[in-house]
Amino acid sequence: MSLQREIKQTKPFANPASEATVSLLLTADLVRRAVMAVVEPAGITLQQYNVLRILRGAGKQGLPTLDIAERMVEQTPGITRLIDRLESKKLVIRERCKTDRRQVFCRITPPGLSLLARLDQPLRDAEETALTALTSKQLKQLMNLLDLARNGLHAAIRSSRAELKLEAS
Repeated sequence: MSLQREIKQTKPFANPASEATVSLLLTADLVRRAVMAVVEPAGITLQQYNVLRILRGAGKQGLPTLDIAERMVEQTPGITRLIDRLESKKLVIRERCKTDRRQVFCRITPPGLSLLARLDQPLRDAEETALTALTSKQLKQLMNLLDLARNGLHAAIRSSRAELKLEAS
């Protein structure tokens, strides 16, 4: 099914970049819904799941709150509230750094690790189902194309910020 038919759009897209952007957003939403269908019945949001995975990867030393925010797949201004909710569910703990009291380290708890372990296989299954139409070679091509797009966007954002700084000075 073509994108235009799927979204019931009668007019052509303004340009290929516009069509690709809409296609990417629609696909990302479908994949997100497939993952959310696994995560939400476990009582956590997709962003909370992302924090737990980041902390599991960080190991016993944990991570400062701002480092977690930088690693998030979906950026959120409310990282503290997000961690508050995980802490209230006993899935993470926070401790002040002994050498720098301004810094707070977050660590995943055993119940948090247990929750992730229960979700690992169902999530792998959901991810495979979401992209089942693609071969391994196509998945690698997709990842390469997405890397190129992301890197180009990061470069454009950096350039734009540099121009704004020049104008401000």
